Amino acid sequence: MSQSQYKIHFSDVSRVFDSPARGSEQITAISKLELGIQQSEIVSIVGPTGCGKSTALNMVAGFDKPSTGSLLLDGHEIFAPGPDRAVVFQHAALFPWMNVYENVVFGVKSQGMPRAEYEEKANTFLRAVGLRKFEKHYPYQISGGMQQRVQIARALIGSPEVLLMDEPFGALDYQTRILMQQLLLELWQEFKPTILFITHDVSEGIFISDRVVVMSSRPGRVRLEVAVNEPKPRHLEFLTSENFVGLEHQVLETVQQEIMAARAAA
Repeated sequence: MSQSQYKIHFSDVSRVFDSPARGSEQITAISKLELGIQQSEIVSIVGPTGCGKSTALNMVAGFDKPSTGSLLLDGHEIFAPGPDRAVVFQHAALFPWMNVYENVVFGVKSQGMPRAEYEEKANTFLRAVGLRKFEKHYPYQISGGMQQRVQIARALIGSPEVLLMDEPFGALDYQTRILMQQLLLELWQEFKPTILFITHDVSEGIFISDRVVVMSSRPGRVRLEVAVNEPKPRHLEFLTSENFVGLEHQVLETVQQEIMAARAAA
């Protein structure tokens, strides 16, 4: 597939940081990363701590830039954040003095979206994430899972083409995580964004994704890619299927090898 056919394309991307603790020494977080993500594809990245997962996401978001190589969105180099990309972080970071509705519309309202338009969109996305009856509640009045739903609605209201999710369910309990994973797949069915999803949870990556990418220990590069050939939407039965268990074993084995390699290098 050519570069122009990818929604997101990393080509020979490296990211090198200065190490303030080590004088002039530099740290290579990512080295010669090659990865293409297609339109409306869900791709999860897993790997050892420090392998460059979040660095890769931050570069797509426009928060950071490659040191070398090419990172393209729709065939064009990424220079800065833009409304075509929305980021969902591990912690919801909602404004505590604003209620659910006010948090959801804050960004698009600040950008000048007409009131009639953002009110209609807010109703659509609050209903989609199951919070239509909680729009007047404040963050402290709702659970962690509900706060993450607010953050997702806030991300989707701007109609981004790309949804960047950095361990968005990592702080939630197991049952809530499963519910949020199912919700994400339901939202994908309806709105079809391209999703780059960072997680430490191999099971989560397999359950939600079209493809799981394992990053190597630092410097990060693609160590393994596996396709998840299971129709969406997915149901809990998939978690105990032979296909799921086989994929999980393959990915976990590779991740474990990279964790051991990272420990040996340290």
